[in-house]
Amino acid sequence: MKRRGKKYKGALQKIGPKKALKLEEALQLSKENAYAKFNETLDMAVCLGVDPRKADQNIRGSVTLPHGTGKKVVILVLADGEKIKEAEEAGADFAGGKELIEKIEKGWMEFDRVVATPNMMGAVGKIGKILGPRGLMPNPKTGTVTFEVSKVINEIRAGKVDFRVDKAGIVHAPIGKVSFSLEALVENAKSFLEILMKLKPSSSKGHYMKGLSVSSTMGMGLKIDPALTQKLL
Repeated sequence: MKRRGKKYKGALQKIGPKKALKLEEALQLSKENAYAKFNETLDMAVCLGVDPRKADQNIRGSVTLPHGTGKKVVILVLADGEKIKEAEEAGADFAGGKELIEKIEKGWMEFDRVVATPNMMGAVGKIGKILGPRGLMPNPKTGTVTFEVSKVINEIRAGKVDFRVDKAGIVHAPIGKVSFSLEALVENAKSFLEILMKLKPSSSKGHYMKGLSVSSTMGMGLKIDPALTQKLL
């Protein structure tokens, strides 16, 4: 049986019975009841009416949040030649070729995002089993396999977030920090959900957005009414 701390129990009492809330209500409650000493991240989870085992329903994409994520992202670029210099000038934290791939094979993982040029993907494939499970594998669908490395680095710095449906049909994405204003969080959430709605596959039947919730890093999940939320998009 899980044992909850006093702060968690106190926050739970403030929120009261769990029920489906309006988007703004859930975000405001998450802000008010974040009790950690650090600036917690707000994560949005969306349960979709899709079957991830089917190729056309394996939802994957990216969104540039208008107010960013509030997190300092460590970017690794795997390239060669002039593209390494371009990446460094654009602000990549690490840029290099096979030497960095070998470093990753030995256990180095001090980065949050990976960008690779197409000609490097053969070598990057060797570390696919390391990057893939962590959601770090470069992919053309999210724009992280490209020769336009400076453009992608700038997009990531501006708040670009990649997302992918998991085996349970759920998509997770960070939408900001609890220190953000309510208006900024609402705009970030809407931007994410609008992109998600545009990715609805034609083969998906019934309700597409089946469930919706938001939670802070250390806080509890709050249910959001998906029907009311879709009317805002």
